[in-house]
Amino acid sequence: MTVAAETADLPATDFDAIVVGAGFGGMYMLYRLREQGMRVRVLEAGSSVGGTWFWNRYPGARVDTETMFYSYQFSDELQQEWDWSERYPSRDELWAYARHVADRFDLWPDMQFDTRVAAATWDEDSLSWTVETESGDRLSSRYVVMATGCLSSFNVPKFPGLESFAGDVYHTARWPEDGVDFTGRRVAVIGTGSSGVQTIPVVAEQAAHLTVFQRTPNYVIPAHNRPLDPDEVAKIRANYPALRAQARQTFSGNIFELGGPSALAVSEEERNAEYERRWETGGLAFMAAYADFMTSEAANETASEFVRGKIREIVKDPETAELLCPRQLFMCKRLCVGTDYYETYNRDNVDLIDVNASPIEEIVPEGIRAGGKVYEIDALVLATGFDAMTGALNRIDICGVGGSSLRDLWADGPRAYLGLMVANFPNLFTITGPGSPSVLTNMIPSIEQHVDWVADCLAHMDAQGAARIEPEASAQDGWVAHVNEVADLSMRSSCESWYLGSNIEGKTRVFMPYIGGFPAYVRKCEEIVDAGYAGFDMR
Repeated sequence: MTVAAETADLPATDFDAIVVGAGFGGMYMLYRLREQGMRVRVLEAGSSVGGTWFWNRYPGARVDTETMFYSYQFSDELQQEWDWSERYPSRDELWAYARHVADRFDLWPDMQFDTRVAAATWDEDSLSWTVETESGDRLSSRYVVMATGCLSSFNVPKFPGLESFAGDVYHTARWPEDGVDFTGRRVAVIGTGSSGVQTIPVVAEQAAHLTVFQRTPNYVIPAHNRPLDPDEVAKIRANYPALRAQARQTFSGNIFELGGPSALAVSEEERNAEYERRWETGGLAFMAAYADFMTSEAANETASEFVRGKIREIVKDPETAELLCPRQLFMCKRLCVGTDYYETYNRDNVDLIDVNASPIEEIVPEGIRAGGKVYEIDALVLATGFDAMTGALNRIDICGVGGSSLRDLWADGPRAYLGLMVANFPNLFTITGPGSPSVLTNMIPSIEQHVDWVADCLAHMDAQGAARIEPEASAQDGWVAHVNEVADLSMRSSCESWYLGSNIEGKTRVFMPYIGGFPAYVRKCEEIVDAGYAGFDMR
């Protein structure tokens, strides 16, 4: 770290910091910086707080992390007072929680809604950012924090003729606030990722007929969602400090019961009994059955085949069952958690179309032409996911030192230091950006760790009289190399997934999150701070 002896007098700015996004990252960032006496403005494209849980209103939307731990831990009072109702609460409950946080900490006055950021430009002379909104407003600040979310830029594939469709078109990430009634209607859903897995069973219960268009089948573990028992809640509340500390030491920031070191070190009977137990328990803890799923293809195949066996057992039609059986490695794509997903394909009003055998050729006024056949529908649901990790940032025209463009810099894949900052973009921070554990972890603890790091960094700069910070290019290069090296050690980077951007046409394939685990990442961040912000140019 380089620190100048004195800080020159600088022109006044509208704010000390502008935070883009009012999801869980943006709200906590506002709280921390305001506690430090900074003038902060949060700019949010939506009309309320919640981020992911404001926008994702599709049928069946709910979190796939145990909810007592998918929550803030910075305030024990908040932990103790909020009552979660389910193991995996719905989107509505999560949005209510976000609004409660904004109420409790009086965040509303410093947040500006229905405001989409169009551009952010660095001025080297004033050492400040100018942020421009789509409505033409221009605001200046010393710092900009991009809390734009990893999964917030939704993806609409370029289907020929989409604009000609005579019926209604919905995207799971932009669902109407008043909901949609599909009763008596013929509906098609394109996409069987996490959003599709949650949407399809609910739509099937309403629609006269549902046709699902699937490109890649996914592994879906049953949620076995249930109301939370009051005694269970009381026990967790009484032990929150110890449980949170335990979670911080786990690979993903979740408390999963760990299984054995290798799926190959036990008998087939013992292994299948363990898989059966975890299947009946439900949820993402299935991933922790054995430690070598991502390092041994033979071990991975045992879990893969177990789930395929469950699909064949649940789905009555053998041809449909085989279409639903994934062929990629278990956990290579995001593992899905669903409710009655496979059972839905036993309904008489549900059909499954494999777009590999019958490609979608075009959207026509009456429906979808695939494999030479027209499927007539009244409504189309696009469960086509997101331009993950970089999409929201690349939608903003971000220009750093000398007019350098972040879009251009990231054209061949994102480059960042710790997923927190980017060289040539001083005083610009990213919450859970590419190169951090982010989407491979429990998101809220990862968000809190990033926000705390940024807030502490700004407090340190203030104490040092520093006005400018950015990563050194060599440190950034070293971190990017490390992220790639660790990714190459895992089979998770070997298949096509949104972790690599392979769901977006023309996007460079780079494994974007840091796969080394939450504890290792936190230690690295702490070591860098202890070494005087090693790898950062601070002046």
